[in-house]
Amino acid sequence: MRGALALLLGMEEDIEVVAQVAAGDAIVDAALAHRPDVALLDIELPGMSGLDAAAVLRERAPDCRVLILTTFGRPGYLRRAMEAGAAGFLVKDGPVEDLAAAIRQVLAGETVVDPALATAALSAGPNPLTVRECDVLKASVDGATVADIAARLHLSESTVRNYLSSAIGKTGTRNRMEAMREARQQGWL
Repeated sequence: MRGALALLLGMEEDIEVVAQVAAGDAIVDAALAHRPDVALLDIELPGMSGLDAAAVLRERAPDCRVLILTTFGRPGYLRRAMEAGAAGFLVKDGPVEDLAAAIRQVLAGETVVDPALATAALSAGPNPLTVRECDVLKASVDGATVADIAARLHLSESTVRNYLSSAIGKTGTRNRMEAMREARQQGWL
């Protein structure tokens, strides 16, 4: 997909693709080496998420505008992308001409957001989970025990249980695995 997009965007007269990377943890180094005006990022990448990379780019390459292009059009992801400093957020189902136009708009200093996703994000409200509740849910992803999570996060087991209980209540689920799935589905993790 990345190669096909680069090829199609490279056919635009005013767009030059200067770098492509396969892993999120290579994004910042590539941006610092090639100094792109716009970085087109996906969310779920090996090594580092596109959302995390966007936040680092905001710090280390502030002149590089970020446009998120993803199959995961979730309100929580949109909110997190904007908080990370992204200038745009699009879902991959649109034509390449729309993507090229969005890149131009972002380069011109505008913010571009998929309209249907913007509407969904406004109606969904903010992430109800605290940072620590998210950390505990992420740490439980591999079926870790409460003791394992406590050791990983340097918390007491009772504190981990409290965070898990709170996250379960806030997501309206029955257990931590359901809570984690729901939080991911909403884009909160």
